[in-house]
Amino acid sequence: MGISVRSHDPGYFIHYRARGEVKGVHMTLKQRIGVDTGQKMSIAEAVEWAAENDVHYVDVCLDSTPIDPDGYGDDEVESIRETCADHDVSLGLHTLSAVNVAETSAHVDDAVDEYLRAYVDIGDLVGADRIIVHGGYHFTDDYEDRVAASKARLTRIIEYAADAGQTLLLENHNFEPDASEMHYVPVTLDEVTDYFDELEADNLNWAFNPPHARQFPEDIDGYFEALGPDLCGEVRLNDNHGDVEEHLAPGEGDLDFDAMFQLIEGSGYDGHYMLAFGTLEDMLEGREYLLEEYSGLASA
Repeated sequence: MGISVRSHDPGYFIHYRARGEVKGVHMTLKQRIGVDTGQKMSIAEAVEWAAENDVHYVDVCLDSTPIDPDGYGDDEVESIRETCADHDVSLGLHTLSAVNVAETSAHVDDAVDEYLRAYVDIGDLVGADRIIVHGGYHFTDDYEDRVAASKARLTRIIEYAADAGQTLLLENHNFEPDASEMHYVPVTLDEVTDYFDELEADNLNWAFNPPHARQFPEDIDGYFEALGPDLCGEVRLNDNHGDVEEHLAPGEGDLDFDAMFQLIEGSGYDGHYMLAFGTLEDMLEGREYLLEEYSGLASA
């Protein structure tokens, strides 16, 4: 598995790859902005596309496939690992938020555990650096039972992932309108901090979603200052208007990306960002837009 070790120089990473190679790379902000391909591509296709487009961080959702570790042949695995190593591509796997990690029903609850373990197994197989997970959702009246099931299931997968040397990133989710019967967890700052307090583990970090955070009074600043850069393993980016869930391209909403970068980069955060909106071409164009928006780029 590829492991990224941060030095005290922002943007400088030492990549330990599966073949034992050690390669130091100073990464610009542009190189630190990755692309979430969603279910658009297989892992092999995604890392090849990343290599061809100077994208050094790529996240992939496997849910358009059988999600079976046995479905990956030796040649495919070797190709994925070699592409990542040769082109300094860091691979992440992003579980589907529609799969309810807070599931409590018999039979289905076991299936959710199997689903998460399969992601870990595939991540271990192909050398993924991170797996993004969620807390699931409740249906209002069953909040306490669902949260308890969510935390218990995450505890199990954290332990399973630790044995495989895999790092999990828990995302702060979006708010759903009050009229909705279904609501994600964790979404509020209190819920997010509670999850991390209870689930604390060396292989559990935060997938910070600023567009989700700005749906709440604490806003982006409050979430980031409360949890901090040390816990943050990925910053997920798209634009919105701060009221409902939207995955808009930067500039189509009103998120102040310059202020966001000033906050996060100014904290000493030297990890990556992950774009998640529109088409692959939209995201490549969005990366350029963000670089133009950030007034501190000259010192980044």
